[in-house]
Amino acid sequence: MPVEEKPVAIVTGGVRGIGRAIAEELINEGYQVLVTYCHSEEQAEQMGKLLKEKVVIKRTDISKQDEVDNLFDEVLKQFGRVDILVNNAGITHDKTFHKMDANEWHEVIDVNLNGTFYCCNRAIPAMRDRNFGRIINISSVVGQKGNFGQANYAASKAGLLGLTKTLALENAVKGITVNAVCPGFIDTDMVSVIPDNVKTKIQDDIPMKRFGTAKEVARAVKFLVSSDAGYITGQELNVNGGLLTH
Repeated sequence: MPVEEKPVAIVTGGVRGIGRAIAEELINEGYQVLVTYCHSEEQAEQMGKLLKEKVVIKRTDISKQDEVDNLFDEVLKQFGRVDILVNNAGITHDKTFHKMDANEWHEVIDVNLNGTFYCCNRAIPAMRDRNFGRIINISSVVGQKGNFGQANYAASKAGLLGLTKTLALENAVKGITVNAVCPGFIDTDMVSVIPDNVKTKIQDDIPMKRFGTAKEVARAVKFLVSSDAGYITGQELNVNGGLLTH
């Protein structure tokens, strides 16, 4: 299949952790995949060497609208389409709210929520032109139930859920589905920095008594972008080991 005929998927924050696992699943499904990164130079270089022509890697700070515009200009010029958008890029600046400063609030909101807006704002018109699209927003169990010391992160991830439901309503008639995947505690770099005693307590609270894997989240994304999920939109798919069941 020529490259230009492959459906095109963009995965933000796609060179490590959950984003990397999602990108690899989509590559295996036959998509032309483009991933973004901001600071993970080493992981981006390693991924490029391993996957070579199977992936396009672009350094993009999605919190900056001009960089997102440049990204989509390049993708649409090169491929002429965007079929899948996975808004995965996210950061944390954890601190109890009474100690949090405005910069720590805005930096998290700018990447996790505003960055998703910038990407959707460019992807949706291209998808509407072709009457097809799949958008997956990676939210979090923290956005559903809150978490101590993560007011900024919880607000950004909860915001993604409201955005998901509204975009689903507005674009269903154009063949575009918009869904959220809400991971629980997943065995990634973000979880690895948690002190061991805290990890043990978290696992005790998870009915399955373990952290999830990035691949388990990626497989949920793979399902939602597939034709099998064509009648599913505006939903929250929880991948959390039973930590939250609504």
